[in-house]
Amino acid sequence: MSTTNPSPLWRPSAEGIAQAQVTKFQAWAAERHGAPADGGYAALHRWSVDELDTFWKAVTEWFDVRFSSPYARVLGDRAMPGAEWFPGGTLNYAEHALRAAETRADEPALLYVDETHESVPVTWSDLRRQVGSLAAELRALGVRPGDRVSGYLPNIPEAVVALLATAAVGGVWTSCAPDFGARSVLDRFQQVEPVVLFAVDGYRYGGKEHDRRDTVAELRRELPTLNAVVHIPLLGTQAPEDALEWSALTSADVEPVFEQVPFDHPLWVLYSSGTTGLPKAIVQSQGGILVEHLKQLGLHCDLGPEDRFFWYTSTGWMMWNFLVSGLLTGTTIVLYDGSPGYPDTGAQWRIAERTGATLFGTSAAYVMACRKAEVHPSRDFDLGRVRCVATTGSPLPPDGFRWLHDEVREDLWIASVSGGTDVCSCFAGAVPTLPVYIGELQAAGLGTDLQSWDPSGKPLTDEVGELVVTNPMPSMPIRFWNDPDGSRYHDSYFDTYPGVWRHGDWITVTSRGSVVIHGRSDSTLNRQGVRMGSADIYEAVERLPEIKESLVIGVEQPDGGYWMPLFVHLAPGAVLDEDLLNRIKGTIREQLSPRHVPDEVIEVPGVPHTLTGKRIEVPVKRLLQGASMEKAVNVGSVDNVELLRFYEKLARERG
Repeated sequence: MSTTNPSPLWRPSAEGIAQAQVTKFQAWAAERHGAPADGGYAALHRWSVDELDTFWKAVTEWFDVRFSSPYARVLGDRAMPGAEWFPGGTLNYAEHALRAAETRADEPALLYVDETHESVPVTWSDLRRQVGSLAAELRALGVRPGDRVSGYLPNIPEAVVALLATAAVGGVWTSCAPDFGARSVLDRFQQVEPVVLFAVDGYRYGGKEHDRRDTVAELRRELPTLNAVVHIPLLGTQAPEDALEWSALTSADVEPVFEQVPFDHPLWVLYSSGTTGLPKAIVQSQGGILVEHLKQLGLHCDLGPEDRFFWYTSTGWMMWNFLVSGLLTGTTIVLYDGSPGYPDTGAQWRIAERTGATLFGTSAAYVMACRKAEVHPSRDFDLGRVRCVATTGSPLPPDGFRWLHDEVREDLWIASVSGGTDVCSCFAGAVPTLPVYIGELQAAGLGTDLQSWDPSGKPLTDEVGELVVTNPMPSMPIRFWNDPDGSRYHDSYFDTYPGVWRHGDWITVTSRGSVVIHGRSDSTLNRQGVRMGSADIYEAVERLPEIKESLVIGVEQPDGGYWMPLFVHLAPGAVLDEDLLNRIKGTIREQLSPRHVPDEVIEVPGVPHTLTGKRIEVPVKRLLQGASMEKAVNVGSVDNVELLRFYEKLARERG
């Protein structure tokens, strides 16, 4: 077990500890709010979960959260689900995100980078002006608080402006990346019924241009609630008929007006992967995201006005929303739109060099790809400003820690972090004042009572259990869209342990307080750091007449790799030849995305089901990871146990 790690890979210096925001916060909170002055992070964390109301009050004061009307108390109701945060308080997320324009008008708020790897700055004053102009235009279009505004956009400055303008008017933002096919987008946007759509004409990826005008036309046809479509000519094409021009909406010099909304007013809708049916439409609040992200970015990531924050992400992943929130701490954020490995595997390191990134966030998969490709970041790039490399999306394997330490810098803070779209934040990860042990996340986040539980709800130390959070977090969903009685929300997180959030990850909480993530305890696919649903793949593949049924599994491997096979049960007379193989992969690529294409397509005698007819994904995954039949599945719940023996045999043969 990881607790046998003899010594840390990295320790913060005494000066680094003294200068960290979390150290200063602890001293201030000790003086003002009764936090422990001694005992370091462990004592501060204990206090933050024991005195939850006082901790979050302290966070709002430390970061000068501007309540336009005062709140009655911090927590009106602690119940999960349904916790009521800062009742009575009103504020605006976008107002806080643009505060730095007051003092640093001519400094860059955004650095935009495309596949040329040259950066283009957008100053704080220009960002604020564009948001003011667009917010006024949205109001003129009839957008009112609570209306949904959607973006079919890559990671470009226009996406940030559109999100902030939507938040400024009290609208609800939602976005998908343009590599999503029409069906994937409609499965998401049709649920929330947007009134405005911001859309690009296409995008560039891997040195190629991808025209998306036909997809945008389909979205317009299938979203009857749209009152306006805004054309963003990334590829330089003319706006279609009846579409508005981005430049016309953002050219005025208008002071932004920030709608003051209740703390729990919806800010945005994020989407789950859709493993069982439609993706869950997860609604998070303006106030909840504001205070959670200030805590996470300001205290845990130690970001401030001198920093440059780069995370490789797309607008279809929660890390993009998290990246945008870097603006809350006055940090310059780096937006990269393009392939993570173009023109070569070292691309992200080149971007970090050219933008002067101080915190560089990427996926564990990218780190391992660099190791495999024998990239030498410190030899080939000037990374002197990078003080932290953070990874998420999947657990960073021990070899990844060693490689970063050896190939980037020995004095490098390596922050493997883990959270979820569901909270748009981290449960555990970066702490600038703690040592880093190989294969471990440094600690649970402040205000987050993270535990590992056995099936009966008993907390475990140094043993694998379910990731649970026993107290409310401000960024937990306020609800799911189209879930009037809250049953889908309840069943997603609270049906295993009543009143306690169960996330669906296997974790170990070590006796030193660090955390080890072992992968999903459910069947969610997690490839290249992006969670995907198996249901989307089934829908695409099973339209082919040759495919009777299919089963897709994502398997985390001991070397840090990820194997995603697609098992197909063929219709009578069909043959899995080269032609069918190509059609299966082509269908998935076109209807979903290249990321959804499996590593391997394997013919099987049949797909096992539960007695109620559901495909059995988790037990098959456990068999493929080497578990025995009796440990992998309750055989009494399976329609055909013999079918499972095929997967057990396959796992044995593959070693």
